Amino acid sequence: MEKVSFIIPHKGREEFLVQTIASIFQQDFSHSDIEIIIVTQNKQLTSLQSFENQEIDLHINYQEENLTISALRNVGAKQAAGDFFAFLDADVGLSTHWLTEMLALLNEKKERLLVSAMQINGDNPPPLEQIRTVLSNAEIDCNVNFLPGRNLLLAKETFIKVKSFPEHLTTCEDYYFTDKVHELGELYYSSKATYIHIGEDKEYVQMYHKEIWRGQSNLQSIQGRSIPLREWPSFIIPIGMLMLFIISALCLIIGQISLFFTSILMALFPPCVYSLRLFFIAKKKIPLHYIIQFYSMYFPARAIGTVAGIFKSFSIKENK
Repeated sequence: MEKVSFIIPHKGREEFLVQTIASIFQQDFSHSDIEIIIVTQNKQLTSLQSFENQEIDLHINYQEENLTISALRNVGAKQAAGDFFAFLDADVGLSTHWLTEMLALLNEKKERLLVSAMQINGDNPPPLEQIRTVLSNAEIDCNVNFLPGRNLLLAKETFIKVKSFPEHLTTCEDYYFTDKVHELGELYYSSKATYIHIGEDKEYVQMYHKEIWRGQSNLQSIQGRSIPLREWPSFIIPIGMLMLFIISALCLIIGQISLFFTSILMALFPPCVYSLRLFFIAKKKIPLHYIIQFYSMYFPARAIGTVAGIFKSFSIKENK
């Protein structure tokens, strides 16, 4: 039987980590062929006693706070004994058949090297969580160019070929890593299994601050890899909007009112277009004003993070 190592980087809230581990224990897969490796930056973990001395081997590796999430994942990979690595965030809940389905999909084609399951909403999801879920599922049951790092399954040999996660990146490391895997073979995003992002942003202010943090490695993440055309808007639009708002402010100061309104309209055009697009992708189930609010905060936050990330690195209390 093939052995699978679940590798979970962690920092902060234990209650989400407990739910993540519980979902692994509920897998309809031989527990003797699973191991869990938690690489945590907490000084101690006090909520995991109920998982000890069970059929699944549970290992806890304590690391320093200055390590990136990539470094934590790489530490776990070095310790892992499995034939397959399942990289999870410490705030996801897997469906009970996640491992069975993901392994089957991974073994279905030799050119398929990395698989991930579909995100679904939790109970009573607020609009922001619904937006995030729809965005995650824009393409499903197909090959994709990159995957977020919340739930990934690949063979150990593939991980070795890619030469681990990029430890120089504070954020965006999952896009960089999965892009490198994509150079070797296929990435597949499937609805045959699901996960709930337990730690999904619920409030817009929280999302705004996290997007500033996430944006700090935008420019670093494009170094050393080819950027597909579809990715360019995510880099260009936030900076373009910021520049247009600066231009509009200068125009107002010097009394160029017509240029002021032109700049404002040009700056507002991308979030309006993206909002309408998502509104129809979501089949009009999410009120449009919530989507407009999302993009009106998302793009400026990304711009601030990208620009400020050139000069400094941010830290944030985020569950990893």
